[in-house]
Amino acid sequence: MKKIVGIAICAALFMSSCGDGGEKKAQLHLQKAEVALAQENFSEAKLQIDSIKVLYPKAFEARKQGIKLMQQVDLKEQQKSLVYLDSMMLVKQHQLDSIKGKFVLEKDTAYQEIGNWFYPTQVVEKNLGRSFLRAQVNELGEMSMTSIYCAGGSIHHTAVKVSVGELFAETPPTKDSYESTDLGRPIEKADYKMGEDGGVIGFVASNKDKNIHLSFLGDRTYKTTMQPNDRKAFAELTELARILSAMEQIRKEQKEANLKIQFVTRKMQE
Repeated sequence: MKKIVGIAICAALFMSSCGDGGEKKAQLHLQKAEVALAQENFSEAKLQIDSIKVLYPKAFEARKQGIKLMQQVDLKEQQKSLVYLDSMMLVKQHQLDSIKGKFVLEKDTAYQEIGNWFYPTQVVEKNLGRSFLRAQVNELGEMSMTSIYCAGGSIHHTAVKVSVGELFAETPPTKDSYESTDLGRPIEKADYKMGEDGGVIGFVASNKDKNIHLSFLGDRTYKTTMQPNDRKAFAELTELARILSAMEQIRKEQKEANLKIQFVTRKMQE
């Protein structure tokens, strides 16, 4: 009999402690979340709020408050992120302003939305009749190169190879090649995007101070040596590409943060 009474008392105590669905304990998690938010410890604040749903699924009032608090956390987090991104953009803009005078921007606004940056020694008018590798970076920070062959008879090249001693890099055959003539002289050009260039762009940039042998690969092979200014162009444009691509990534993240802020603000007003 005593055992039955004891069990009944324990059961009553258990039921009384759970009768509020765990609201009191859930409120402690909310308080911790508020402290974490005030300290801008957003991950901890989210953890405390999420734990309410897991530990106290019937603490409906606390869960309701948690939803509102989570909106505040999301808003503050995105606002802080935006401040950081804005500061990083200023840093990158300063870096760009400090070096862009080294380059030439070619952009015809009549048909181009995005222009291309070139190294001055590699612009077309200074390289007529020369076979070489030309590097370029568009305004979004996407780097590419063009192999230009005009050394005599056609070789129909679609790939190039660069080498220093036994080390080399070689592009896979590109589908982006075209041929023309200038005063009866054949001119061949082939384009290669960075990432689809077999590591040639990076190889040239990292070996800018070395003698690099260049081979045009087609029906036959034409070999020459890269000029110092061409090697320098690759190295300098690689740095420009890093800055421009970083700025483009920051712009994307700024846009995402602003969209999230708009979304959360709208939810808070509903």
